[in-house]
Amino acid sequence: MDRRSFLSRKLPLRCFATSSTYSSRPSPALPKRRRHVPPSLSSGLRFNIINRHFFSSLSSSTPATTIKSSDFIAADAVEIPNEVVAEKFGFEKVSEEFIGECSSRAILLRHKKTGAEVMSLSNDDQNKVFGIVFRTPPKDSSGIFHALGRSVLLGSKKYPLTGTLDQLSNGSLHTFLDAFTYPDRTCFPVASPNTKDFYNLVDVYLDAVFFPYSVRDYQIFQKEAWHFGAKGYPVPEILSYQGAVLNKMKGLYAQPDYILRRASQQALFPDNAYGFDSAGDPKVIPKLTFEQFKEFHQKYYHPSNARIWFYGDDDPTERLRILREYFDMFEASSAPNESKIEPQKLFSEPVRIVEKYPSGDGCDLKKKHMVCINWLLSDKPLDLETEITLGILDHLILRTPASPLRKALLENGLREAIIDGGVEDELLQPQFSIGLKGVSGDDIQKVEELITDLFVKLAEEGFETDVVEASMNAIEFSLRENNTQSFPQGLSLMLRSIGKLAKEGFETDALEASTNKNEFPNGENNTKPFPRGLSLMLRSVGKWIYDLNPIEPLKYEKPLMELKAKIAKEGSNAVFSPLIGKFFLNNSHRVTIEMQPDPLKASRDEDAEREILEKAKASMTLNDLHELSKAAGQLVQLRMSLDPQDALKSVPSLSLLDLPKEPIHVPSEVGDISGVKVLQHDLCTDGFLYSEVVFNMRSLKEELLPLVPLFWKTGGISIYPFTSSVRGQQDPCSYIIVRGKVIAGRSEDLFNMINFVLQEVQFTDQPRFKQFVSQNKARMENTLRCMGHRIAGARMNAMLNTAGWISEQMGGASYLEYLRALEEKLDQDWAGVSSSLEEIRRSLISRNGCLVNMTADGRTLADSEKHVSKFLDWLPSSSSVAAASWNGARFAPGNEAILVPTQPENNKYIGKAANLYDTGYQLDGNACVISKYINDTWMSDCSLYQGGYCVFDPLSGVFSFLSYDQWDLERALEVFDWTVGFLRRELYLNDDGLTRAIIGTIRDVDAYQLPDAKGYSSFLRYLRGISEEDRKGEREEILSTSLEDFEEFASVIEAVKDKWVSVAVARPSAIDCLEWDLPNYFQVKKAL
Repeated sequence: MDRRSFLSRKLPLRCFATSSTYSSRPSPALPKRRRHVPPSLSSGLRFNIINRHFFSSLSSSTPATTIKSSDFIAADAVEIPNEVVAEKFGFEKVSEEFIGECSSRAILLRHKKTGAEVMSLSNDDQNKVFGIVFRTPPKDSSGIFHALGRSVLLGSKKYPLTGTLDQLSNGSLHTFLDAFTYPDRTCFPVASPNTKDFYNLVDVYLDAVFFPYSVRDYQIFQKEAWHFGAKGYPVPEILSYQGAVLNKMKGLYAQPDYILRRASQQALFPDNAYGFDSAGDPKVIPKLTFEQFKEFHQKYYHPSNARIWFYGDDDPTERLRILREYFDMFEASSAPNESKIEPQKLFSEPVRIVEKYPSGDGCDLKKKHMVCINWLLSDKPLDLETEITLGILDHLILRTPASPLRKALLENGLREAIIDGGVEDELLQPQFSIGLKGVSGDDIQKVEELITDLFVKLAEEGFETDVVEASMNAIEFSLRENNTQSFPQGLSLMLRSIGKLAKEGFETDALEASTNKNEFPNGENNTKPFPRGLSLMLRSVGKWIYDLNPIEPLKYEKPLMELKAKIAKEGSNAVFSPLIGKFFLNNSHRVTIEMQPDPLKASRDEDAEREILEKAKASMTLNDLHELSKAAGQLVQLRMSLDPQDALKSVPSLSLLDLPKEPIHVPSEVGDISGVKVLQHDLCTDGFLYSEVVFNMRSLKEELLPLVPLFWKTGGISIYPFTSSVRGQQDPCSYIIVRGKVIAGRSEDLFNMINFVLQEVQFTDQPRFKQFVSQNKARMENTLRCMGHRIAGARMNAMLNTAGWISEQMGGASYLEYLRALEEKLDQDWAGVSSSLEEIRRSLISRNGCLVNMTADGRTLADSEKHVSKFLDWLPSSSSVAAASWNGARFAPGNEAILVPTQPENNKYIGKAANLYDTGYQLDGNACVISKYINDTWMSDCSLYQGGYCVFDPLSGVFSFLSYDQWDLERALEVFDWTVGFLRRELYLNDDGLTRAIIGTIRDVDAYQLPDAKGYSSFLRYLRGISEEDRKGEREEILSTSLEDFEEFASVIEAVKDKWVSVAVARPSAIDCLEWDLPNYFQVKKAL
């Protein structure tokens, strides 16, 4: 059950583009991963599989509530509204208390007229969060709430233009601007550290959800939900289904993982709302009508059916005033009763289901089965202590390399990769999923027996005391740290009521640090944290939405302490064994899903759709067909049309005067300990030490590079490669980074652990290493199929610069080829592989070329120095391996087509890139503004229902175009080539538009970060040779960008001429179509 983001084109995060495409506008260079949460029904944030569909859209119109600076109250002067103040604005206070776990004073209010409930949290967090959540359980699989969530953000009563959020985003310093759906609710959160900006965002969102333009505009419904596409004019020869939601879901329904998640959820919940696909079934979406669309909005997008969240240091009284302006326009509604989710009754006996999934015909299908066992754990919501206990059990059995269930599944020799959904508690009733991919059809029963036998063994024997303590500590550490990395802390709290983020936390794909380096103007690897208040919001809503107390999910301290006391008194077996018996061994509500590969399924589905469309066409008159063709053309024109200038000006915006003139300062001192440079960042980290130890990889033989990502990973220590071009240098930097964190006062433990992992661990466990290779291979194959633009981008960079070539060896198509060969080699020459791993260790681990980075408060930094010194003294003084050289290494420039026979029909990727520095171009910060503007206008407008973007890497000089999802490959190349013409002849940019483009660029440069991320980003700037003077100079250039700069940049792109390279990733039929028009354009290679 996953979450889908509607955010259109703005967040280069793990969000799903809105306007016309759904896959996230990948952050330049290679999108993050992130963290990619596939839409609908069940998803894979490791701890939580929820149907959170991220969607976004960017639109705008009419002025927001006018707010004067005098209206604001300083954070230290803010008081919680008392009953009299609440009464003045039409609210009554339900409860109030201080929540120590998030240092917030919380008040729960109810709007007396409509019944709308409001959670108002006040604290000293400048990153303010607002969210409004509607309970939206589906009644069928038409995807109505998916379409609604996207559409309401495309203009409203006060802001009646389809580009409202585009305008708002570019004139804002927001740290979060998006929306997402679950199987039973739709969330619209925003966040900003600027108070004026924050209230602008709140006003636009409130107007969008309550008075959207889309319920009055049939064309928006057609564009976002579905319509008939017509090829041919005046009478179409061929009809097709089109629409943002429909096209996205067709792509997802071709992906085995999505099919499995959908089947699992629907089988677990056959009798309630979760039995439908809230994101939409492509076969059902065309049954959705505009009348239903309007009716559902009127009923469910109502204050009576809403939960509202505020978090941060703004004036809590101002919050109520803003809400009153909207709520007072409504009367009470019956929606709360009609939107209640009925619990699923538990089965009396287990269920088995067999599903087919589309597969290629070029592999051994007998070993391509998938099996997943799912349990519905309870017929009602669990109390908080049971949830925490279940979360710790989940961690014990699944979340570490030594976890017994994970270990048993990976060591049985039956599989290719594990399906480790684990506990999922973000819906009304918790569930648990576990299974395997790449299983032989004959071994399905063996997998089931293995899992069942393991649970029996665990119930009888329990867990080692130190293992239980380690899991308890891991969960407690995550809760106390509340480090949302890429998630707003206030929203994190909201989500906590929703469920799992308290246990799961957020994880950055470390490998992408080596490839996704081009996101920001100065090339820093900014982790773009979302506000903590956002994760808190979602945590809270997970209970609140079911009419439970929204404050309780935020208060983990008491139940955690009670659980620890119970384990200390009675022993862990007395706690966990009954849970295993109740939820697994004696639970008959168990569903086993077997997925069977079917090479003909895709063609059968296409034939079935073609037959439906042919029947539809046959039932139409010539006049009907003519009107249909005309309407299809009008939709294209609508997408390409510009909003009126007077309407654009009505959208609230900051001005250049609101922007800080200086870059965000991160304190940084460079010192020396034991002959090694040590960077220290004195920042308040709430009692935690964050540290990175890096080792130069330049002495490593190039044939060993693909082994580096496999080198090691354990517990709270992450080890991964990082490669980047360096400012002002031809040669790149390339390091292996070891990252860890610890509670202040335990830094000795951290550096002891790092030393043990680096120097003591032996590479003798062939089965475990083989598991790791298989997992990485499966991940890379999935990336090739579903995120092929990453592969294309990496491949082009490998042709254009050495840093790109190094990264591609460790994360591109070459890496996948290496993993395949390595998997076979492991059984034939494990001694050779083990020897190579040892050579990597000898090459890398030494004081020579080592750097240390630490982020904490001054006292913790000072106390840690002696432990750093001891750690460094343990290291060899220099490498015992002769230095190697890969200077100038890169692939020969050219055009490549990577064939993927199993690629879904709608998943086609292509890129085009060149190095602007080869033309003599000198870096100017205005390039960041211009490339961002190209993305937000030209690339976005040409995308229609697809996705495309450009990115400029100021360190290497590589300027890239990339497309993903359903773009026609030749069409994508044409759009890339027409960009120069757009900048010269079709640029509709006035001073206001330029100001917004500059503000949007500064927002990305100044992306909100928690202290640990600030210290890490500062360290990466140091590695890349980016000085504070460089940052100041780029900022001045960004702020002084002029209209003339766009014309000059067009000339720079044009000057590249024949130095472009191109890479496509698609199924053979798509490449054949392109070759028909561009014969011999590509050198073709097969990937799967």
